[in-house]
Amino acid sequence: MPNSPLIIIADTNVLINFLRIDRLDLIARHSHQFVITEHVREEITEDHPVQRHMLQKAIEDGIFEEKVVNALDELQLFGNLISEGRIGSGECSAIACAVCNSYKLAIDDKRAIKEAHKVSAALEIIGTQELMVSMISERLLKIDEADEIKNAWESEHRFKLKISSFRDVLDSE
Repeated sequence: MPNSPLIIIADTNVLINFLRIDRLDLIARHSHQFVITEHVREEITEDHPVQRHMLQKAIEDGIFEEKVVNALDELQLFGNLISEGRIGSGECSAIACAVCNSYKLAIDDKRAIKEAHKVSAALEIIGTQELMVSMISERLLKIDEADEIKNAWESEHRFKLKISSFRDVLDSE
């Protein structure tokens, strides 16, 4: 297994959070390379043509690398996860890709996180909140800007973090 700590495989839910607010620029400037699987790309459905177009452009611009899950170890793990029927194909492919390639996994879905930890307790998992904190730490965002994004997610997109401000998270570190 290659060791690729500077690569993050993004699941659909984290990806959608940034698509909804049109801030893929933050991912583009992040110190890590971001990868998505073809299954994750397919979950950005035709029901959301703007998001689908934005994602396609981001792939073309090199913001995301799209990876096909086709190595034997990835396919075996993907098959095991999908056959259990607990999580969708995007989550299964992202977990398989992260585990088999020693990537970090960006995911928010609690059930998928539980399944990922069953497969590999050592898998490094970050959610949208931790990703935003890393963006603040890398000076891609100021705390006030991050809080504005958090508030937009809550008020316009039904995604709620369990913090009142990113300042609280950074002060506790």
